[in-house]
Amino acid sequence: MREAAAGGAGSGGTLSLRNITRRFGAHAAVDDVSIDVAPGELLALVGASGSGKTTTLRIAAGYEQPDSGAVLVDGKDITRLPPQKRAFGMVFQHYALFPHMSVEQNVAFGLEARGVSRKERLEKARVALAGVGLGGEGSRPVQSLSGGEQQRVAVARALVIEPRALLLDEPLSNLDPILRQSMRDDLSALLRRAAVPALLVTHDQEDAFAIADRIAVLHKGRILQTGTPAQLYNNPASLEVARFIGRGTLVPCAIGEGHATITIGDRALTFPVAGAATRLAGRPSHAMLRPELLELAAADAPDAWAGVVLARRFAGSSIVYRVELAPEIVVEVPSSDDSAHIGDRVGVRSRGSPVPVCGD
Repeated sequence: MREAAAGGAGSGGTLSLRNITRRFGAHAAVDDVSIDVAPGELLALVGASGSGKTTTLRIAAGYEQPDSGAVLVDGKDITRLPPQKRAFGMVFQHYALFPHMSVEQNVAFGLEARGVSRKERLEKARVALAGVGLGGEGSRPVQSLSGGEQQRVAVARALVIEPRALLLDEPLSNLDPILRQSMRDDLSALLRRAAVPALLVTHDQEDAFAIADRIAVLHKGRILQTGTPAQLYNNPASLEVARFIGRGTLVPCAIGEGHATITIGDRALTFPVAGAATRLAGRPSHAMLRPELLELAAADAPDAWAGVVLARRFAGSSIVYRVELAPEIVVEVPSSDDSAHIGDRVGVRSRGSPVPVCGD
């Protein structure tokens, strides 16, 4: 968790959602969701389209009322407070900037709605713009800004009101890949300085992994697992989490006392396992073959599964091969070896235990 920075923009306590449920007819968009986000912490809500991410964020913001459950800040129930009374900062997917206002006026708008004098709100807006790297740019028209600059203005507008919490709805989705990567770092630094609880909604797990302290995986309105990026990547609690987090191929495996056996085609390979995986002994299980743990080998290597190269692509420092090991079992293997071609028979070896191991 991030350390709370002294003198941050806000002074909010823990943001909590307690047993939130929201139904639309017979459909439960959000189903008994509970989360806590501490001051200075960023929690990312991730999941496929329709998993309930945006509805959860809207309930936290006050734009949607839950059918049951409560929204609290530092233990105080704010479930029935309208959005304008919650003092939350919002960063929307499309930034929602006013085209007829200057950069400075956009940032100051929230302060005007709170009755702050013109002189004071413009001073605060200039400080907020300086904090996002746009000092001296306040007089520019919004239309003259790049996508990254507009995102910075949206963040400055959210921070200038000294929010109790920050809510971010796909804030990086409209940026090109190069700008997106740099803005991840910038946004992470800004949130660290804000020192308030921050809730991020994104469908892009790379964004979540890059800037979140913890991640909650939603599926059909329910939270499947919450943890740090490393915990979710290395120890997914279910097949659904394993399928969504990271890249890899799930394959059936048999777990015994301290070992897992993976049989693909006519080759059965055994690997040591420890910790939580040992509790799955005797149960139908799967293992995740992550690309970074795989390497090419000779097709007849005794410690490798045999397969056929289906495709290959250049990835800068490596060639990534797609190899079919059996019907419906295709793995990706990065390699510095450029000699394999489509149609070649190759072996695929696992460098270490192909964890995580997940129950069915």
